[in-house]
Amino acid sequence: MARLLSRLTLASLLAAACSAGWSETIYTCVDAKGRKLTSDRQIPECMDREQKELNSSGTVRRSIVPIPTAQERALLEERERKDNEDKQRQAEERRMQRALLARYPNQPVHDMERAKALRAAQDVIVTSQRRIVELQQEHRQLDTEAEFYKDRAKWPVKLKRQMEDNEQQTTSQQRFVSGQEEEKRRIEKRFDDELAKLKVLWNQAATASATVTPLR
Repeated sequence: MARLLSRLTLASLLAAACSAGWSETIYTCVDAKGRKLTSDRQIPECMDREQKELNSSGTVRRSIVPIPTAQERALLEERERKDNEDKQRQAEERRMQRALLARYPNQPVHDMERAKALRAAQDVIVTSQRRIVELQQEHRQLDTEAEFYKDRAKWPVKLKRQMEDNEQQTTSQQRFVSGQEEEKRRIEKRFDDELAKLKVLWNQAATASATVTPLR
């Protein structure tokens, strides 16, 4: 019965609009209680749900989406924030890819850069190893001098200081060598990771170049 009344009401409004020559539209919706409502303006009871805006002929002009709740707005804002972050991340990734291709247009260039980086790290290791050898020689000389004193507690202050300094420098150089060896492993991994990406980019660039029709 209620549905019949709502249909009659809508029909009456539309008929009145047509007979009176109204240019206004008719709004209709189903409220939270399941009632179909109609009005010549947006319906307050349906602000939380979809409303349809009808022409005077009864056809749907547009659907009006409901006003989002505070929680829905928060979810929409969070989704927009994540979408923007994804777009920025993708844009940054494309920028980095272009920079990588510009720096390494082919594998020989990339291989040369790898060798150069590894050689620089190895040169530092060689320098530290030479210093370690020098420190070991100094330590042997200090040991020879210490042989005159059977009790370490009787060593002269200068000898003790030289021994401690020698040991500290040796330990420091050994740690530095270990650090450079680790740096070489990081360099290898970085270039391996780059090469994996570059192979894909080089292949994409070659494919794109092959599909370009030359101008005649």
